[in-house]
Amino acid sequence: MAQHRKQRLGRLRHRRVHRKPVPAALRAAATLTLAGAASAAAFDGAALADPEPTLAEVEERVDTLHREAEEATEAFNAATEAARQAEQDMDRLRDSAALRTEELNTARDALGSQASAEYRAAGLPAAVQLALSADPEVFLHRAGVAHRSGDRQARAALGIEERLRAVEQLRAEAAERAEALADAQDRARRHRAVVTDRLAEAEDLLATRTAREREALLREEGTGGTTAASGERAGRPATAPNRRASAAVAFAWGQLGKPYGWGSAGPDAYDCSGLTQAAWRAAGVSLPRTSYSQVSAGTRVARDELAPGDLVFYYSGISHVGIYVGNGQIVHASRPGTPVRLAPVDSMPFAAATRPG
Repeated sequence: MAQHRKQRLGRLRHRRVHRKPVPAALRAAATLTLAGAASAAAFDGAALADPEPTLAEVEERVDTLHREAEEATEAFNAATEAARQAEQDMDRLRDSAALRTEELNTARDALGSQASAEYRAAGLPAAVQLALSADPEVFLHRAGVAHRSGDRQARAALGIEERLRAVEQLRAEAAERAEALADAQDRARRHRAVVTDRLAEAEDLLATRTAREREALLREEGTGGTTAASGERAGRPATAPNRRASAAVAFAWGQLGKPYGWGSAGPDAYDCSGLTQAAWRAAGVSLPRTSYSQVSAGTRVARDELAPGDLVFYYSGISHVGIYVGNGQIVHASRPGTPVRLAPVDSMPFAAATRPG
């Protein structure tokens, strides 16, 4: 077998040595063809490669991504608030059910003791047996007998029936709130994923620019094209129309320079509605958590009637809010990478304004 393989290998080598030479012209043509194919492939690859986006294109895309992230942030805030409320309701209902259950058991024990004493004397009345049943269906079925009997034990049994119904109702409501809690938590997770996705894409785009270009892009206030230095404190806020508005403005002014944090309502970082909520909370006024809820929490005012303390809302979806501080300026938590800052009131598309209080 080994000798056979050696003979076959020798024949193959012999064929390679004695094959006919390729003409020089043919070799040259083949070389040119391969080179041309390689050049064409390289050209096609270059043609198909996406050109580097211009600074203006990056700015437009980053603005869009940040707006989409802010819309998702407000939806996340709403879902988180709904989850918090559902959890509070669920805990309250469960506590009430536990208290009512304790009262129910105490009433049933008292009735059972009374019935036992009467049984020893003259037998257990049929109407009272319902209170000793562990089956709610049997319990309620026998309630009609108790109602018709009209005796004292029957009235006590009917009181137990009412307590049982109340406990069952509380437990059912707690179960509904538990479902609402799970739904709100799921919505919050989905909105969180959108926020992180949009912000990651914006960061990737910004990473393609120089440090100076990134700073300029983040300094832009949306589509208005005007700028304001981060944390700038140009002058002082104008005089507010009342004590509460003055307190809200003073609080907002004091947050200048603090970082943006999506889903944050202070004290170390803020998103847009978190800042306005905190500002008016400092003035003793409770506002909803989201921008599209805050727009309904006060008296509407026209653009030319703005006074310090008013909330100014932007974009068609009411996805951004700032607090007017007078002199044509707002204080707002703008977007990731940009601290709480002053900005011209018309630096973004105006949607509405309200006056809390």
